Amino acid sequence: MTFDAMSPQSINPHTELTVLFVDDEENMRLSAEQCLQLEDFKVITCADAREALKHLKPGYPGILVTDIRMPGMTGLELMEQALALDSELPVILLTGHGDIDMAVSAMHKGAYDFQQKPFDPDHFIRIVGHALRQRALVLDNRQLRKSIESPNLLDTLLVGKSPQMQMLRETVLDLADLPVNVLIHGETGSGKEQVASSLHQLSHRKSSPYVALNCAAMPEHLFESEVFGFEKGAFTGADRQRIGKLEYAKGGTVFLDEIETMPLSLQVKLLRVLQEMKVERLGSNQLIDLDFRLVAATKTDLLIASENGEFREDLYFRLNVAEIHIPPLRERREDIPLLFSHFIYQLAHDYGREPFEPDLNDIQELMQHNWPGNVRELKNIAQRFVFGRQGQKLAIAELMKSPAAKSGVSLQCQMRSFERTLLENALRRHKGQVQPLLDELELPRRTFNELMKKHGIERKEFSE
Repeated sequence: MTFDAMSPQSINPHTELTVLFVDDEENMRLSAEQCLQLEDFKVITCADAREALKHLKPGYPGILVTDIRMPGMTGLELMEQALALDSELPVILLTGHGDIDMAVSAMHKGAYDFQQKPFDPDHFIRIVGHALRQRALVLDNRQLRKSIESPNLLDTLLVGKSPQMQMLRETVLDLADLPVNVLIHGETGSGKEQVASSLHQLSHRKSSPYVALNCAAMPEHLFESEVFGFEKGAFTGADRQRIGKLEYAKGGTVFLDEIETMPLSLQVKLLRVLQEMKVERLGSNQLIDLDFRLVAATKTDLLIASENGEFREDLYFRLNVAEIHIPPLRERREDIPLLFSHFIYQLAHDYGREPFEPDLNDIQELMQHNWPGNVRELKNIAQRFVFGRQGQKLAIAELMKSPAAKSGVSLQCQMRSFERTLLENALRRHKGQVQPLLDELELPRRTFNELMKKHGIERKEFSE
């Protein structure tokens, strides 16, 4: 079962990428083409290097396989020009017996590998497959870098296709550039800092500092000096001036996580700063103008806390100009496979690991779990899944600390979520084409239409 990630090329790259095969011998081209096509590889064959160059360009979606000895331009000259266009393009050289030393030398100049003629088909397929997978990861990484500046940045920052996540992205987009304080509500591990970071990156303040502070992790006696700053000699040990976090964030965003843990004595001081947008460093009598946008986050209801005398009501209303509620992962289960996939390939790429593909049983285990730790817990499972035990794939069930039977999720809910996931994955694999999906899942068209309506899935979302 193909498990899509941020790029459709991530697991089965040969279904998306192309092998550009170059050899002046017609029989060799026909033989290689047949060998590759039997494994469902896309192939373009060329009789000479100059013809091949017409296909190559920076970011070419595939790899190059070329014979070394050809009339006119040699395979080595072709490789040199190909790598000049794209230095990360995998180039596999085909060598005769007398060309091995030449091929080894070429590998030092950037060739991916070489195969001696006549080559073993199974070994050749393995090398081509590895090269395509590497190419897919390179192109995937480039696409991720481009997405930072693309209009789809929000989809990259806040991953998920559930109605709850679509609404969350719309809310973030609406509030991102407004000059108002924002209060984020969400359970532990639900992604509050990711939302705060998204608000900053999508605003006109994105080129200025983003300062994140965890109120629970900062001792009370350090809060004032860290947040407000101090002058040299303000207290014992203050041997130099220190700019506070609020002052440092000039023009940017300040994120206060777990604001509910802030002591009442500090809440008074923070309230005054927010009212006046001025700060006075410890040991100074000079007021300094501030310019930042405040985003705070809490896992508790601050209004109830204020009614109980645990949080200042006036500070609550100062913070809560706009609200964002992050749904827990258990309430948007259809996002679990996509998020898990996102983490797998992000981690595999970052650490240079070969990503393991989850199977149906793995997905079922993910869908059944209740995720008390939310997205943070899911990412932890993805990390353990990627790194495995001595490079071996581990079953999700083995990684889960809590048995799925204790997840507290009804059988009907599990079946509905799993059914939707199967449909969406199949649509993604077949790019919205219905007949291949019906054949694969052995579904009557009428049943398929009923399921699409039941789950509110639009086929056009998966079409090319």
